Amino acid sequence: MKKIIFALLLVSSASLAQSQTTCCAITVSSQNAILAMNDKFASKHDVPAPFKLEAPKGENISFITKDTLNGNAYFIKASKPTKKVLFVFHEWWGLNNYIKKEAETFALEMGDVDVYAIDLYDGQVAMDVPTAQKLMSGLKQERATTIINGIIAKIGADKSIATIGWCMGGAWSLQSTLLESKQAKACVMYYGMPEKSVDRLKTLNCDVLGIFAKQDQFINAELVKTFETNMKAANKKLTVYNYDADHAFANPSNPKFNKEFSADAHAKALAFLIKKLK
Repeated sequence: MKKIIFALLLVSSASLAQSQTTCCAITVSSQNAILAMNDKFASKHDVPAPFKLEAPKGENISFITKDTLNGNAYFIKASKPTKKVLFVFHEWWGLNNYIKKEAETFALEMGDVDVYAIDLYDGQVAMDVPTAQKLMSGLKQERATTIINGIIAKIGADKSIATIGWCMGGAWSLQSTLLESKQAKACVMYYGMPEKSVDRLKTLNCDVLGIFAKQDQFINAELVKTFETNMKAANKKLTVYNYDADHAFANPSNPKFNKEFSADAHAKALAFLIKKLK
């Protein structure tokens, strides 16, 4: 097993990007697993400082999935009945209080939207890097897909859905959109692993906003360019903003946090979500 993991880690971002365009059997989960076990990637993530969510605006809920385990989410209900929904996808740390706070911010700013911060780790939250590596590398495509399909079934077929996520969650923001069929209205992904299958991208039913970092060695410029090419080949609209920053620049607990770029990206994401959910 150690030899297999070591061999996987020898795959560079550039060669991985090339293989993904020709081999759609490589899942996002397997790509994320390679990233998670890469020490250089791990070094980009300092452990978040303790953060207490004061006066929570939402509640922890569970919902039925087709697995034996229920799914979990942090739910902030709109002040009045709405058919607009935002799915929020966490980073490799899990559904911690930082992500819950981010979900609350979008709920407040968007107003008439039910917000679900979806837990892809089944209640587990990483408090250190080794645990985050274990959780991200251990997330199976099948389980994550089952969780997302469960929350889609819970909200009902009459809802319009937008998604947003960061890092690992950026990848799953796009994957969720692919599962939402015609309910999908908008997708925002921050420096997350793109889908490389043009055939899958052809099934998208909404526009995508991609926020990336020029200094990111992993979700790098070549990977982003390939994503743009594949989206064009699929005849889908992708808007990309490349910031002169490093991976996780929008995370205030990260040493590479850039306040100016983060605020600008947030404003663009917010405007995009509001426009597409009208």
